[in-house]
Amino acid sequence: MKISELLGRATLGVAAALFALGVQARVELPKPQMPPPPPEKAPPLQPVDGKKCYSCHEDIEDFHTKGRHATVNCVHCHDNAAEHLKLAKGKNWGVRPNTNKDHRACATCHADQYNSFVQTNLESKARHEKADPKSVSPRFDKLIDGFGFTKEHNEPRSHAFMLVDQWAVDRAFGGRMQWKDWTYINQAELAANGAWNVMRDLDPSTSDQRRFMRQTVTAVNPVCMNCKTQDHILDWKFMGDKDPRARWDRTSSTVEFARAMSHPINCYMCHDPHSTQPRVVRDALINAVVDRKLGTYPYDPEKSKKTTMTKVTFQRDGRDFRAIGLLSRSDSVLMCAQCHVEYTCGTGWDCSDPNNHTPVGMDDRRTNLFQWANVFDYKSVAVDQYKFKDYKHGWTGAYLPKIQHPEVEVFWGSKHERAGVECKDCHMPKKKLANGKTLTSHAQKSPRYQIKETCLTCHKDWSEKDAIYHIDSIQNYTRGKIMKAEHHLSDFIDWINRAQWSGKVSEEILAKAYDLQYDATLFWEWWTAENSVGFHNPQDARESLTRSIDASLEGINMIKKAMGVDMITARVGREKASPPAQPVGPNVLPPGPAGKPSAGTRAVDALGMDAWKPFVPVKK
Repeated sequence: MKISELLGRATLGVAAALFALGVQARVELPKPQMPPPPPEKAPPLQPVDGKKCYSCHEDIEDFHTKGRHATVNCVHCHDNAAEHLKLAKGKNWGVRPNTNKDHRACATCHADQYNSFVQTNLESKARHEKADPKSVSPRFDKLIDGFGFTKEHNEPRSHAFMLVDQWAVDRAFGGRMQWKDWTYINQAELAANGAWNVMRDLDPSTSDQRRFMRQTVTAVNPVCMNCKTQDHILDWKFMGDKDPRARWDRTSSTVEFARAMSHPINCYMCHDPHSTQPRVVRDALINAVVDRKLGTYPYDPEKSKKTTMTKVTFQRDGRDFRAIGLLSRSDSVLMCAQCHVEYTCGTGWDCSDPNNHTPVGMDDRRTNLFQWANVFDYKSVAVDQYKFKDYKHGWTGAYLPKIQHPEVEVFWGSKHERAGVECKDCHMPKKKLANGKTLTSHAQKSPRYQIKETCLTCHKDWSEKDAIYHIDSIQNYTRGKIMKAEHHLSDFIDWINRAQWSGKVSEEILAKAYDLQYDATLFWEWWTAENSVGFHNPQDARESLTRSIDASLEGINMIKKAMGVDMITARVGREKASPPAQPVGPNVLPPGPAGKPSAGTRAVDALGMDAWKPFVPVKK
């Protein structure tokens, strides 16, 4: 037998043995990597005759024909416009025009702005709890007990996530809405193009608000989502009032409302789609500025004259339905004020009768209200004018405010605001692209992450490290005052509990204590809800936070006096000291018979050891 035959048979034998053992070898030659086939081109848009549209939509004609979008045909934003024109007759719409609310509709021309908007700022952390000891408010959960924010309250991040982050948070839907998985948490473009690209509903078959997971609550509602999205803009009557012509209102099913939403912070919230004019669409802001005549800058009448807002009302079936607010000039402070303000956006308590607070439901317009006032005037608007408090504290039972995110109100009167600085100058600066073009960034980031384009445009003698150093110094100082305010407010809450337990404090004193707890909470939480840690207005931050401390200390001393323990001193180190002729401080009792303190030398002698344990009243 030839050697070649022997080698061939041996090879076949080895192959057979390998096959029998389950080992199969296959060699594939590398193939060239071909580019993916190009996507099929959409058929070209067929323009419609805009004059036919204007025959019914007279209120749009002036916007469109005189604006910078005059050459943009209706079909670019209304993809079934031709069918609508064909079938509509009189008041019969035939087929309702489909309005494209996707950011990509604008990106066909404004690609650079779109690309900046859908970036993920990886330096801005996701799900960073504000009650974290490393964050801004470590005692938050105790101080705000009784409100849903104690379940999860995070620091902000990229705007592209603002809608889905609100859904996923543990205080919103009881855990119903979840990320498809954790790998989607940084997919900004997917989230911006459609919330349901990254989110899932754990029970699509039901629409009730209930808890799906432990330690969650269902505290969101349609008004809350008004600053996250305006996908519903054509189906929401002004102020969210109930109307048969409106698909949604303040009392709508929250789950069904969310399912119909998809896009965060739509372009048309700030830019009129027909004319490109600067505008706002948030109804409660228009109500505050125009209807209540508070002006665009309520603490600066002259500036209010320079930037005016004109309310334009659109009708449906011959009656007023919705409205927008046209700005006389582009003003990013007003545009950002659609969201970055303190406002009432949920149920609460009517405090008209101080002895009998009654529930306020979503059918009440007070659940969609911009107070449009700074921290020092907030109480006079919310309580004195609108007779509204947000919630009942879980430890003390006091009725308190719940502050949202009052960046605009904080900014009023600050050094930067007085100098003409706007939100966009620090958070949406102009940037030069590789092709030489300059655009306004729509990434909406902290100036900390873009120092060169923000701080250094004015502070030309600074380095980037200098700028960071100044930012840190203001925030560190403010954070210290927040910690002190939280310490004293926490102590005040404990003393209210002791007073309630002791039975020695009158209802009149307790009512005063609850009012001081309101003040201490307001002047403290304004600065933990606001997201600059005092940088937007360090002077007001200090004034407000020290007012919070004063209110807490006033309440503590009032309760101590009512309980007879305001002058008690510890006996340690004082056993042989001569009793003073007069009290030497707030913790020393006046001398009693034979020079002895009138209520013992220690508080425990007067009240017992249990008096010093925080007491939570039994809920009735």
